Amino acid sequence: MIPTLLRRGGRLSIAAALLTVSVLACAKGNIVILATGGTIAGSGASSANSASYQSAKVAVDQLIAAVPELQNVASVRGEQVFQIGSESFNNERLLQLGKRVSALLKQNDVDGVVITHGTDTLEETAYFLNLVIPSTKPVVVVGSMRPGTAMSADGKLNLYNAVSLAVSPDARGKGVLVSMNDEIHTARDVAKSVNIKTEAFRSPWGPLGLVVEGKNYWFRAPVKRHTTASEFNIDRIEKLASVEVVYGYGNMNEQAYRAYVGNGAAAIIHAGTGNGSVASQIVPVLQELRGKGVQIIRSSRVTGGGFVLRNAEQPDDKYDWIVAHDFNPQKARILAAVAMTRTSDSKELQRIFWEY
Repeated sequence: MIPTLLRRGGRLSIAAALLTVSVLACAKGNIVILATGGTIAGSGASSANSASYQSAKVAVDQLIAAVPELQNVASVRGEQVFQIGSESFNNERLLQLGKRVSALLKQNDVDGVVITHGTDTLEETAYFLNLVIPSTKPVVVVGSMRPGTAMSADGKLNLYNAVSLAVSPDARGKGVLVSMNDEIHTARDVAKSVNIKTEAFRSPWGPLGLVVEGKNYWFRAPVKRHTTASEFNIDRIEKLASVEVVYGYGNMNEQAYRAYVGNGAAAIIHAGTGNGSVASQIVPVLQELRGKGVQIIRSSRVTGGGFVLRNAEQPDDKYDWIVAHDFNPQKARILAAVAMTRTSDSKELQRIFWEY
């Protein structure tokens, strides 16, 4: 632009030229990439290693430098928050990351945040942020299924799409998003459904849209409460409630439930078969634990669309149990851990599961 103006005979001072450059840079928007490790920061022994590799090896500056096209869509800078495999994302790390995201989004010079994350628990971190970050600015969580050293590595394009999405005005107000494999998903719905293919992340109700060559194509919008419509705020949360998941099956026994409660669990997510079903020998155990004040939340272990109806498989009203609606067990745990920082009333908790 500046050389064109000079060629046309206009007199452009050095100060004006610098101002023009500054305006153009600001027009692109400012995105902060928070790196936490995972496969997208992984490295394999050879280019043939797409499934066997060491995660969390590449620093955020290297990730950014590997995709120079990022500078065409946004002014990008990075921070290394963690360098871990996402299977090690505990409650304390969730809170630390959430508070950093919240602080960044309050800055006038930050238009959005991208979080690079391991895929094992990406859906849980994304949903946690969706519940507690009170901002309309885009937050996009991204990972990869193959390390950057592999043939047909997916991380570079995923990162490019995530930054392009985060800087887009049309991504504002849609809650926390997950960008993987050219698709845009809401953090509420998306789940990892396979651990080998690049199309690993799916939503039971479908993606929100697509990112194609830096352009967003939207097909639906989230309707459940999130971010600025949420009653939860990361700035007021210092500790998450202790919530544990027990996997249900026909031959199970009561030991896991009692052990978790003995170690301080305030709620148990029962990952039941089908409609959150509970084996007959476990029903009295859960009744007993509820009588002692432990919240019992029935979820479904069904892959890709478990949906638990209240009073349809168990008399939830009678037992004062909660149903997890369409949340898988791991997301039900996140919602319960956040919700129980505000209430221990089972009716209020059930309302929260319906609304979020």
